[in-house]
Amino acid sequence: MNPPRSTQETAWLGPRLTAHWRFKLMAGAIIVITFFIGYFLLLNFHVFPVREMPVTALDRLIAFQPGALGLYLSLYLYIPLAPWLLDNKRDLNACCLALSGLGLVGLVIFLFWPTAIPRPDSAANWPLIAIDKPGNVCPSLHAAFAVFSAICIDRLARHLGDRGLARSLSWLWCLGILYATLATKQHVAVDLVAGTVLGAAWAGLYLRFFPLAGKLQA
Repeated sequence: MNPPRSTQETAWLGPRLTAHWRFKLMAGAIIVITFFIGYFLLLNFHVFPVREMPVTALDRLIAFQPGALGLYLSLYLYIPLAPWLLDNKRDLNACCLALSGLGLVGLVIFLFWPTAIPRPDSAANWPLIAIDKPGNVCPSLHAAFAVFSAICIDRLARHLGDRGLARSLSWLWCLGILYATLATKQHVAVDLVAGTVLGAAWAGLYLRFFPLAGKLQA
């Protein structure tokens, strides 16, 4: 008896998640720690005055939803999927470099073009207010990393012969994170669009210059 189709489509997950796991843990920790050191430093240091981003009709339409915080923070589970699903060391190195480069581009923008947004005066927003000042908002790196990761996962899933299940779930997760950036009022729509463009453009460069090893499956 053949296994269910959904099981066949995701059978490649386990071996890939465990491949080079020590390197993945170490590289991930280095990237995250280095990025957040730069991020929090730039909340207090910038070359030019801080500019407040405009609030659009879309921002007024989407009410503040504290319950979206979990989905917003799930980005930090979503980003590692792209590198953790790779089992080829060359591909893994390239992906880690691309993630680091995307973070660096964002930090350079924040250094020379600091931005901020107003935040809801709500006790429900205290977890984010306590650890993150309302700065470094445009482009939204939440959106940039989510879109970059979604495109990378989409390519890998196609490479492995996925018929739509993994890609659909990944894109739904990505869209949920994008929505949460607005629902938690961590970003406004302008930030979201800028971050989406940055993530998509960076992913395009990465896919163009770093094709995956091996052949596409039928």
